[in-house]
Amino acid sequence: MSSIKRVLISVSDKSGLAEFAQNLQTMGAQLLSTGGTAKFLRDAGLVVTDVSDYTGFPEIMDGRVKTLHPKVHGGILARRDLDSHVSQMADNGIDPIDMVVVNLYPFEQTIAKPDVAFEDAVENIDIGGPAMVRSAAKNHAHVAVVVDPEDYAAVADEMKENDGSLTAETMRTLAAKAFDHTAWYDGRIASYMNRQVTSKVKFPNRMIIQLEKTQALRYGENPHQDAALYTMADSRGFVAQAAQLHGKELSFNNIVDMSAAYEMASEFSDPAVAIIKHTNPCGVAVNQNLVQAYLDARECDPVSAFGGVIAVNREVDEATAEEISKLFVEVLIAPSYSAKALGKLQEKKNIRLIKAPSREMVAALTARFLSGAALLQDDDTQTLSEGGLKVVSKRPPTDEEMKALRFAWTVAKHVKSNAIIYADSKSTIGVGAGQMSRVDSARIAHEKARRPLAGAVMASDAFFPFRDGIDEAAKVGIKAVIQPGGSMRDEEVIAAADENGMAMVFTGMRHFRH
Repeated sequence: MSSIKRVLISVSDKSGLAEFAQNLQTMGAQLLSTGGTAKFLRDAGLVVTDVSDYTGFPEIMDGRVKTLHPKVHGGILARRDLDSHVSQMADNGIDPIDMVVVNLYPFEQTIAKPDVAFEDAVENIDIGGPAMVRSAAKNHAHVAVVVDPEDYAAVADEMKENDGSLTAETMRTLAAKAFDHTAWYDGRIASYMNRQVTSKVKFPNRMIIQLEKTQALRYGENPHQDAALYTMADSRGFVAQAAQLHGKELSFNNIVDMSAAYEMASEFSDPAVAIIKHTNPCGVAVNQNLVQAYLDARECDPVSAFGGVIAVNREVDEATAEEISKLFVEVLIAPSYSAKALGKLQEKKNIRLIKAPSREMVAALTARFLSGAALLQDDDTQTLSEGGLKVVSKRPPTDEEMKALRFAWTVAKHVKSNAIIYADSKSTIGVGAGQMSRVDSARIAHEKARRPLAGAVMASDAFFPFRDGIDEAAKVGIKAVIQPGGSMRDEEVIAAADENGMAMVFTGMRHFRH
């Protein structure tokens, strides 16, 4: 047990501090403090010794130097179990400091401000605070360190139960939290500074990825796996900003699927609906009104749509809510809900309703964490341009076919490879996903189709290595194909299209999705 007799307090966030400091003083602890914190405590009626009076050295350089002094760090770092340390404290007039209550300059809040000046960011880099926190955490066998106001009550309660002392277990727990606090703080500074000097270096030699837990999840991929949601610092992604309005806790799979669904729905400018099952679409549609888009998307594969995740790119209106409420849905994610739509959907106990900001299709890095490693890449934000399309068949696509090809290609971008999409200009008709063979994906897309494919188009996320995929599509009535091109057998594949009277367009880019 470590008895707390002298406490150094220097905080930026003063929430809960007055009550905590009062408890410490009531238990007989002497309070040392600095600048604004000392004034705050005095205003609260507490007796405080200024650090400058304690050290005999004034705060200088606009407060940059105030706690960086041997009487402070000697009092924190001295080991009470070593006679040499104890005698050196006595020889140098150093008193032991038994607790450090510190949280740091608001660097993170400062850089979050729009157009913050670099000079302001630098001035909010704390130096003395992290030094004291690390000193106390290193010497946690003798010194308690408290960095989180959420811990004030528990620390005070334990001290009251133990005559002003804390257990070794608590001291170690607080030390671990303190090192986490300074590591996060330093990481935020490093990330910010690197952005100032390496803005043109996409993949620097060292990449600091900071994750903050934002939600405990119902379970992981399976019920026997625990899971939590972490968001990246500086993230402007819609998942980080999404708010749950209704329903039970989200699971790992719910979040993965709702991310995939919202990304797909957000690709379109017209009202769009994407219904997702295991990250793949079982129906996608656009229309002039949202309810019809939903009905068309559901019609693509109503069996798979049961228990799916739905994303829309418009406010959910009452008519759309009425139709969605007829189906068992795990998650519905939208930028907003009308009052009547929300009321209607909330009648269903289990549906999870998520409100998320519109997803901006901006360049960013995506990461995938593997066993002991991570892969980083550009987010796939590439879209088709008129100049990038090349008609390679004898017959060019009609205007309606070209519209359908663009729609199908956009959907294919979000389907697990090997991906084949059969569609018209407004909705998917059949989806073949995640197969080892592209021709198998084509067959599955045909099997999933609930209406004739005659006159529909086909999109493939990568080139056709053989003509068999084209021949398979021709059998079911596909009239136009969009694909990247680039196969050694492109001429053979184009010939197959010409033999079948099909139009074929090359994009020059692929959209593998693993």
